Amino acid sequence: MATNQVYNHGDQFDVVCTAPTTPASGDPVLVGQLPGVALTDEAADGRTTVKFNGVYDFPVKGETTTNAAVAAGDILYYDGGVINKDNTNGVRFGYALEAVSSGATTTIRVKIGY
Repeated sequence: MATNQVYNHGDQFDVVCTAPTTPASGDPVLVGQLPGVALTDEAADGRTTVKFNGVYDFPVKGETTTNAAVAAGDILYYDGGVINKDNTNGVRFGYALEAVSSGATTTIRVKIGY
């Protein structure tokens, strides 16, 4: 086995999140361009245990702009703390597994990653 291996699976580890800057357990988070979900609240050292794959329930916003309703299979983005279909300003987050109507915010299952 390689002696430089840090994590065996690499899907969950302690990191400093870039968004939100003070995550709580269950929050969708980013580490740069890497999407995940906080498994713990931020610790005193600024680190949070984050899972970088899986399916989680998150509130997803169907923006009121053209073609902004969310359908199952749509790519979703983390956009200023909101998960939606806005790829203009957002960071790619994962895939919708359920639908959200335009103008609504609904908690749906989201597959993290891509």
